[in-house]
Amino acid sequence: MTYREGAYVVDTRSAKLAQVMARAGDSVYVRPPGGGREWEAPAEALRLATRDEQAAAGLARRTR
Repeated sequence: MTYREGAYVVDTRSAKLAQVMARAGDSVYVRPPGGGREWEAPAEALRLATRDEQAAAGLARRTR
């Protein structure tokens, strides 16, 4: 799956929430929300973060 820059994803190898910064071939460059050290992840190791995961990180409001 292809994620656009700015999307919040979870790196399933480490269960870390990250923001997509760039893509190069099969690699995606991500970083922690709010900044920090960027890392490279294979696209197949990423999944879209849920609203609850984003809310837990202070990125989105939960809806009920």
